[in-house]
Amino acid sequence: MAIPAYNEVENIARLISIFLTTEYSNLIEVIVADGGSTDGTQDIVKKLSLEDSRVKLLHNPLKVQSAGLNQILKECTGDIFLRADAHSDYAPDYIERCVEALLESKAFNVGGAQRFVAKTPFQAGVALASKSFLGSGGAKYRDPNYNGYADTVYLGCFWTEELRDTSGFDVSQITNQDAELNQKLLTKNPQAIYISSDIRVWYYPRKTWKSICIQYFKYGRGRYLTSIKHKNQLQLRGKLPFLFISATLLLSLIDFIVPQLSLHTEAFILSGLLFPFGESLRTTFKLRNEFTTELWRGSEDEIPSCLSLWFFCGVTLLTMPIAHFSGYGYQLARHNIFKVNAW
Repeated sequence: MAIPAYNEVENIARLISIFLTTEYSNLIEVIVADGGSTDGTQDIVKKLSLEDSRVKLLHNPLKVQSAGLNQILKECTGDIFLRADAHSDYAPDYIERCVEALLESKAFNVGGAQRFVAKTPFQAGVALASKSFLGSGGAKYRDPNYNGYADTVYLGCFWTEELRDTSGFDVSQITNQDAELNQKLLTKNPQAIYISSDIRVWYYPRKTWKSICIQYFKYGRGRYLTSIKHKNQLQLRGKLPFLFISATLLLSLIDFIVPQLSLHTEAFILSGLLFPFGESLRTTFKLRNEFTTELWRGSEDEIPSCLSLWFFCGVTLLTMPIAHFSGYGYQLARHNIFKVNAW
């Protein structure tokens, strides 16, 4: 098990315990690469390592996930490299199902769908947004019922040697390093990535609007870096926010300069701003009966109202493409104007 971590005092003990108590008999190590935590995360991992020799702690001076994962890749001894995230919950048979899918699919990397769950009203809005086409972009790894090959997967279970042969994760990217790695694997084998609905993992999204803005700004930057490194791979889904918003801004500029064209871009922009809230209403209504059983992990006394779910889902659907566009555009400018190719 490979776990990159930073200030995860609330989650790390529970996460490690989940894997140590698995019924899978061939788990030989749980390695945590810590990026300099100051909240006691390292002390917990050290304590657990004294109780179980399979637990190991590495120090990640670069702090970013990709560097931590590469450190673990260098030190691990198992044939299979299974990545875990500290902000997720895992089914009791998570390891078994990952190994099973890796063996049966003949892929280089397998995983399950990214199932969103929530404990706060804002998280609940993000979780609902992930169920919308606007929030998922039609990505196969967001569909919990999908079984088959894809272009990327949530987290990942790899053959260690295949991962080493591709030089591991790209440390020049803080985000999108998993998708970039999968592009390298797909270059070697078009059926390198496999998703199994039997692999169950649940992800807790960011808790605030500001953190979602920052996250998707970084996603946009990472997506641009991936696109210039793999120019032969068609990555339309990752480029759509930038292309759509850029086209809208260009038409607005033309409309302003040449008003005689009467493009009516004001109405188009207003529709674009309101559409996410219409989609939020549809999504909230569609999932109203399964929200408490599939998405909500908080207290029954704190279940959000339909109004707050609609609002936070709409805000999320509006924020994600704008933040992604901003990050993509920022990195594009750095690359083409300032000639900077890295993060």
